[in-house]
Amino acid sequence: MKMILDERGKKYVLKPGEEFQSDLGIVSAEVLDNADVGDEVKSHLDHTFKIIKPNINDFIDIMDRRCSILLKKDIGLVLAHTGLGSASRVVDAGTGAGAIALNFGNVVGPEGDVFTYEIRQDFAEVARKNIEKFGITNIHVKNKNIKDGIDEDKIDLVFLDLPKPFEIFEEVMESLNVGGWLTVYAPYIDQAEISYRIAKKLGFYDIEIFEILERGLEVRPQGVRPKTRMVGHSGYLVFARKL
Repeated sequence: MKMILDERGKKYVLKPGEEFQSDLGIVSAEVLDNADVGDEVKSHLDHTFKIIKPNINDFIDIMDRRCSILLKKDIGLVLAHTGLGSASRVVDAGTGAGAIALNFGNVVGPEGDVFTYEIRQDFAEVARKNIEKFGITNIHVKNKNIKDGIDEDKIDLVFLDLPKPFEIFEEVMESLNVGGWLTVYAPYIDQAEISYRIAKKLGFYDIEIFEILERGLEVRPQGVRPKTRMVGHSGYLVFARKL
């Protein structure tokens, strides 16, 4: 997959055999197909475009989405806190557009597997198309309500982005490897609190709730200071491990 970056930093995915068109001009399909990553190409209006190889974040920024997706700050904590790695097996419920499933698939690699459950058929189709477009083959999209049963076992991480995730914690416990992680994304504190209490009652250990806030800094000639706007609350993350 190739991506084109214009002078403003705007990203576009390139489709093989098709010309590129934007308000900055047209680049022919022949020029694009013959361009290598790192090359610069010109439009008919003499604007410069850079050919780059997209990473997972580039692709998620421009992929089709019909719903909100998890932010990098939350995805990053899930990956780091659970120690997810090569050849891990993941169950993900609440696929949406597929953003966190793509991150999981990217991390576990070709030896791992991600099984992502989505109850809505339209969301499942969007996720399938996004995953196929990125070219990753270890993610399996299931148009199924996970509350009807988890089909997989020997799982290293179960990630739940559901209104009432705690309703299936017993099934999650059965599907996890010893030492495997249950992680819940909860927009509201009561969801997180109930998840914590039920996980503890069922015998999970190392249970914690986190909220990640992100604030950047702006660099000006006058000095450096925190940005006025920041990425505040998005959701709570509940982590629990199987003994």
